[in-house]
Amino acid sequence: MATAVEREPRVAVIGCGHWGKNLVRTFSELGALAAIVDPDAENAAALSATYSVPNGSLDQILADSEIDAVVVAAPAKDHAAVTLRALDAGKHVFVEKPLALDLDDAQQVVARADELNLTLMVGHLLQYHPAFLAVKQLVSDGALGELRYLYSNRLNLGRFRREENILWSFAPHDLSMLLALAGESPDHVSAVGSTFLSEDVPDVTTTHMTFPSGPRAHVFVSWLHPFKEQRLVVVGADAMAVFDDLAPWDSKLTIFEHGVTWDGLTPVPVRGEPVAVPLVESEPLKLECEHFLHCVRTGETPRTDGHEGVRVLDVLSAAQDSLAQASPPARTASSAGSVKLAEDQHPGAFIHESAFVDDGVKIGAGTKVWHFSHVLSGSTVGEDCALGQNVVVGPDVTVGDRCRIQNNVSVYAGVTLEDGVFCGPSCVFTNVYNPRAEVSRKDEFMTTMVRTGATIGANATIVCGTEIGAYAFIGAGSTVTSDVAAHALVVGSPARQIGWMSHEGERLGEDLTCPRTGQKYQEVGGVLSLLDSPEQSNSAQNG
Repeated sequence: MATAVEREPRVAVIGCGHWGKNLVRTFSELGALAAIVDPDAENAAALSATYSVPNGSLDQILADSEIDAVVVAAPAKDHAAVTLRALDAGKHVFVEKPLALDLDDAQQVVARADELNLTLMVGHLLQYHPAFLAVKQLVSDGALGELRYLYSNRLNLGRFRREENILWSFAPHDLSMLLALAGESPDHVSAVGSTFLSEDVPDVTTTHMTFPSGPRAHVFVSWLHPFKEQRLVVVGADAMAVFDDLAPWDSKLTIFEHGVTWDGLTPVPVRGEPVAVPLVESEPLKLECEHFLHCVRTGETPRTDGHEGVRVLDVLSAAQDSLAQASPPARTASSAGSVKLAEDQHPGAFIHESAFVDDGVKIGAGTKVWHFSHVLSGSTVGEDCALGQNVVVGPDVTVGDRCRIQNNVSVYAGVTLEDGVFCGPSCVFTNVYNPRAEVSRKDEFMTTMVRTGATIGANATIVCGTEIGAYAFIGAGSTVTSDVAAHALVVGSPARQIGWMSHEGERLGEDLTCPRTGQKYQEVGGVLSLLDSPEQSNSAQNG
């Protein structure tokens, strides 16, 4: 618990630009605004006149004993340095996200605040949103059942940054929410992204996480998106919650009580009607600022204190490290013709202008490579394939003809897809059985073979060193840890066989007849085969 302030706190806002001016307004409305600091003299003078408070230099503010706390809304690169100076001056600090751009700097800031017994709060705004607080309560109460999957999209056109990339600019809000809901830090983080506007500043990223207790999550952020979207989806075993921050207040938070029943061995979805959760309409920023003032006044620990900020930065740093290894090279003005060149090199293929295809890649006619995807050197992609958004293939990967690889899938070195393979959204391949971030195991990659016609469901994980048999079907969310027989239907974690599938992807009943085509199959010694002719079918029945 930090040292309390005996009177109503007096606050100065440092940085009054695009977001800082909202903090100036809010603290003024709460009667706590004492001064402002902004390097733009014209802007500072205008805000000073509007809110009837003095504007001064940072040194003047930090030396003023009548100011109890400061709000740091300066550029992100300055957050750590300005916050340390304010703490050393004896001020409580509310610093906008991210706490720092370097994990070591953030830990130093937190240690200083603890040492000086001062309040340190990080501006993870959505943790104060009534809709998110309601989602958090639903999860805490067990109303959604066991957490299965969480994902958050934060998409817009602009505002572009030149110093901090989209991951550090947009994703802290989402990561803060996901960590709060999971109640733990992830044990695995990976990220992919693409750069188009400024060299070494990714504009689009997707970050994937797994948590020790089982849930998985991903965050998709972009400032190159045609429309604005701010949506959090929480999937539980019993129900799903959707927090859509752009929806009206009467529908910002909706519960879907979808379920699954079983028709014999076949899972069947049961769709429930959406139910809106009543919320008290209130401004999240005001609630956040009130919380900071309360903590300064009472000495209580903020909901998003410095330690919470470090946990978010820990995930951001892991994602940034992954991004640096997986992201394609920046696209600059000098390479603007590279898209046309790629299409010339792969006649008959469609390659979206935002996609990247390295030298030494073969792509067959009729194949489509969609938004922000990357095919790395040495890889071969067959004819009439479709690679969705944010797909990474390679290096040195072979993909057969007529394959469908859905959004957010990475097909790493060591994986081979034969003809007609379907990879569902966000399914995961691994190529090292026991990875360590600090141990290079590139010479230990294990092979994974996915045979003709196999289907891998959304969010499934295929552990390296396994073979998926022809026309096998891997249920969504399953974890495959051993070989899967041809035509086998497997589900669960670890995956287990619960039936057989036909060539056409239909569940076979006890008579092993495809309900779509009428073709019959036979099982001998755990191996399923097609009876190609009526004579074979009659022989099998008579036998």
